[in-house]
Amino acid sequence: MMQSLPGFRDFFPEDFAKREYLLTRWRAVARRYGFQEMDGPILESTELYEKKNESGAEILSQLYAFEDRGSRRVSLRPEMTPTLARMVIAKERHYRKPIKWFSIAPYFRYERQQKGRLREFIQFNADILGEPSAEADAELIGLLIDMLRSVGLRPEDFLIRLSDRRVWIEFLKSAGCAEAAIPSVLAVVDKLERDAPETLEVKLAGSGIALQTLRDFIAGPPPAAFTPLLDALAARGLRDFVEIDLSIVRGLAYYSGVVFEAFDRGRTGRALAGGGRYDNLIGDLSDGAVRLPAIGFGMGDVVLSNLVEETPHALALREAAMAADPVVELYCIIADEARRPAAIALVQLARDAGRRCDFPLTPAKIAKQFQSAEASGAKFAILVGSEWPEIKIKNLAARTEYMISHTELADWLKIAAF
Repeated sequence: MMQSLPGFRDFFPEDFAKREYLLTRWRAVARRYGFQEMDGPILESTELYEKKNESGAEILSQLYAFEDRGSRRVSLRPEMTPTLARMVIAKERHYRKPIKWFSIAPYFRYERQQKGRLREFIQFNADILGEPSAEADAELIGLLIDMLRSVGLRPEDFLIRLSDRRVWIEFLKSAGCAEAAIPSVLAVVDKLERDAPETLEVKLAGSGIALQTLRDFIAGPPPAAFTPLLDALAARGLRDFVEIDLSIVRGLAYYSGVVFEAFDRGRTGRALAGGGRYDNLIGDLSDGAVRLPAIGFGMGDVVLSNLVEETPHALALREAAMAADPVVELYCIIADEARRPAAIALVQLARDAGRRCDFPLTPAKIAKQFQSAEASGAKFAILVGSEWPEIKIKNLAARTEYMISHTELADWLKIAAF
């Protein structure tokens, strides 16, 4: 029996509807914040990812890479940032700054499957380019918070953990760490919650920094550098969603300042989202031709969908939203087959008026047609039968009905409470 590949998904209608619930809310919130939607090709030159991840990021080992028929080294898109940077480098002069773009697209990574991690996933990305201020940082974090709230998550459900690599670099330099050793020390910080202490000590050997020194800095008072960002979030009424956590540094070396990750409060799963400031990446990828400060984040559909499923009030909101958006609003029941042409004309009238209308494609008993109407989620049924030129309107939920002339249907469609 043929099956989908490991780590890839089939989206049956009920699964697709759940996915679209998330995507619709992502898109709506991003637009409320003034972001414009963009996209790029699903296939890119492998060299683009190699140049962006010159520090040897794990993502290079996860590429779906191959040689195409033109003997070009290409890869299925594992992330959006390199494509975004390439596009901005090509046309940044055409856009006013700051540039606020978002995308919703599929990505592919050949990685070990586990809960919340698949080899194909949908991800939301948002970036602000050309603005280095703490207000831009707050704008992007505010967007993330509101996106999570839009799917029914509450303050008690999730938390944004905030840090800053500049704070770490300043501290490590003051502690006597050689500049060349800073990236390896930050890599240790990134693994503090996952690797054994003895493993971390080995990785720190030669850096001049003790493991306890790192732990003490994380446990210490929040540096004053966070004040402008926290004030900007407080002005939005979002301060309580954010916690300073210096153990967050993000694994990618191109991050240059503020970094953050969103987690469920119970820490039962992987990060819901993550991002940060990457002020040097565009300059590096363009070999200095274009320099733009930038900050962005990404959020995948898999982990967030899992959390919605596990959070009763978020799940109830999704179910209510899906019930309010039925496949069919109006079902035409043909009680007299001699009237089928007239019934189809009414169906087309309803569709032209913007209503989701369905009808039986072949003759069927009236009881079976009503069953189909109920199963479709339709709120109303129109019955075309021996009463013609009058038709019967039935409210399937309220179990009420009344007669109107078929010529009055267009006016009824304008006032009916669908």
